[in-house]
Amino acid sequence: MPGSSPGMTRYCSWGRRLTMTTDAGLKPPASAPASQAIWLAAMPGVFVVLWSTGFIGAKFGLPYIEPLTFLGIRFAIVAAILIVVALAVGAPWPRGAQAGHQVVAGLLLHGVYLGGVFASIHHGVEAGVSALITGIQPLLVALAAGPFLGETVTARQWLGFLLGLAGVVLVVWEKLALGLGTPFGMGLSVLALFGMTAGTLYQKKFCGPADLRSGNAVQFVAAAIAMLGLAWLIETMQVEWSGRLIFAMTWLIFVLSLGAITLLFLLIRRGAASQVSSLMFLVPPCTAVIAWFLFDERLAPVSIAGMVLIAVGVALVNVRR
Repeated sequence: MPGSSPGMTRYCSWGRRLTMTTDAGLKPPASAPASQAIWLAAMPGVFVVLWSTGFIGAKFGLPYIEPLTFLGIRFAIVAAILIVVALAVGAPWPRGAQAGHQVVAGLLLHGVYLGGVFASIHHGVEAGVSALITGIQPLLVALAAGPFLGETVTARQWLGFLLGLAGVVLVVWEKLALGLGTPFGMGLSVLALFGMTAGTLYQKKFCGPADLRSGNAVQFVAAAIAMLGLAWLIETMQVEWSGRLIFAMTWLIFVLSLGAITLLFLLIRRGAASQVSSLMFLVPPCTAVIAWFLFDERLAPVSIAGMVLIAVGVALVNVRR
């Protein structure tokens, strides 16, 4: 998930200096140890699987808690953990304008995006369908990356984006034909789509210099205040603490908010925003498979064909010639 020019060097959390170039994608430095090179190569796939489980965690927990209350509690716990970690390791804290940038990025990435997804699922939209709607995000990022970040998107990458979009449309078409969800719920997923797109671009352009631990802490504090404030205004804030809710909350805190979000920021920091965002095309099919296994959300032949198109599109965007 940062506003640096090509060739500018940054330090990643494990302390090794990595060189970031907008045309190098996620390729590790030639001098990297074998174990680090393997991890860097595996990061995109690990991120996709972890990110996909966020939609599943929402569906697990939402029968027992309202969406904004769920997110407010989750974000507050994550913020507290990150504050303790940042203080313990002496991480530098963003100040002035940089702190403001972290607040804006947090409100977009966590507040608007996750708030829209959770509210959408709360209003009856299937986890897989919400993932599919927000899966259009890479195309929006590609459209905006040129004027906003100065990145170049090649003809081959555009073909990949269009194939990925066609795959998403096929799967969404099949799902919507079954009459699942409501127009309002679908609209909330669209809101989440724009929140994720704007947040990704903003994080890339303005939030690069910040330490991931303290920067994330500021983002989650801002998102927690926003979600709890909105929950107090429009929700009852009643919680039925069940085993499923505790499991979902724990998973989303540690695996998603601390794990997947950090991976996303590292991927954005090391690669072009358009390339990293193309990974989001893989989230809908991954979510659909998990949802089929856990919730019996069906996969028709049209959906499978769409997933194949998505996989080909992502390959065209990311594989270097």
